[in-house]
Amino acid sequence: MDWVTCAQSAACTGIARRPYGLCLAHLPQDQVSVVLAGMAPGLLLDLRGTTLSGDLLRRVVEATRSRPGRARLDRVRFTGDVRLAGVTFAGDVSLDGARFDRLASFFGARFEGNVSLASARFARELSFHGVPVRGHVSLDGAVMSRDALFSQVVFGHGLSCESARFEGYATFDGASLGEAASFRGARFGRTLSFRKVSGSAGFDAARFAADAYLSATGRFSATRARADGALDLAVRGCGVDLRRLVVAGATTVRLTDSQADLEGAVLHGPATVTGRGASTLTSLREVEAASLALSGLDLSACRFAGLAHPAGVRLKECTFALTGRGMRVSMNLPMLRWFSRRRAPAHHR
Repeated sequence: MDWVTCAQSAACTGIARRPYGLCLAHLPQDQVSVVLAGMAPGLLLDLRGTTLSGDLLRRVVEATRSRPGRARLDRVRFTGDVRLAGVTFAGDVSLDGARFDRLASFFGARFEGNVSLASARFARELSFHGVPVRGHVSLDGAVMSRDALFSQVVFGHGLSCESARFEGYATFDGASLGEAASFRGARFGRTLSFRKVSGSAGFDAARFAADAYLSATGRFSATRARADGALDLAVRGCGVDLRRLVVAGATTVRLTDSQADLEGAVLHGPATVTGRGASTLTSLREVEAASLALSGLDLSACRFAGLAHPAGVRLKECTFALTGRGMRVSMNLPMLRWFSRRRAPAHHR
């Protein structure tokens, strides 16, 4: 720790208040009142390592008139419910390593700067529903033990949840991701609802233990991700990278004016990829899928080498380049016969 800790005991990590040498939680009540009187809107709020009860948190919020400035709350332990409706944080907020023993609700709060919750621990529900954040939000390495609600949140400069653990139900429905959202290496223990999201999203090497309903605009990536349940993806105007994706349940991919790459994907359950507008599939190389339905896609530049089960592929209204001159046709039949003819010259080399 890079701060002078409370002299009450070696176990207390709270930052010592000058000139008392004790943290806010261990000061006598008359001295607590003096410290709180020195707080004001827009000023630095530094409570690093301090244990805050629900009552003490309420008094701090009142002392800042619900508008603290830069907030340094690393490793703070919140022992009561955290409800911050009506609070505006005028500067950056750091809650790295913080512990929330009960409800953590940021619903109704506003953040004018960046927010870092890296390695934070949430024992109960977490709500960021509808919260506007002007800066960037980090939940890298955070653990959410119960439901996590991020629906309709606005991330001005993106979101990072790398290696985070969502052990309960998680929803980001209707969220605006700003620059992009990264969930690299994240783990989702229950259903993830990521519908009608605007912005780019990356779930590379993520693990979905239950069903996942995903969406994006701009760019979407889930390379080497693994889904133990069903995976449902809907994108618009997107480049989609699903290389080496593994799905145990049903896979549904809906493309609108988008381009997707499934190279090396392993789709154990029934899989469907449909396209609307100018939607293309660029690679089915080394894909393992016993049942794969393709509809409304431009496959003229798609690579098929190593496709494990061509007999399981069904086509509807897909466009191909069947000849050296690039003639395109629409097919409404299994592709096994066509695929076999494509492979025949190489087979007899």
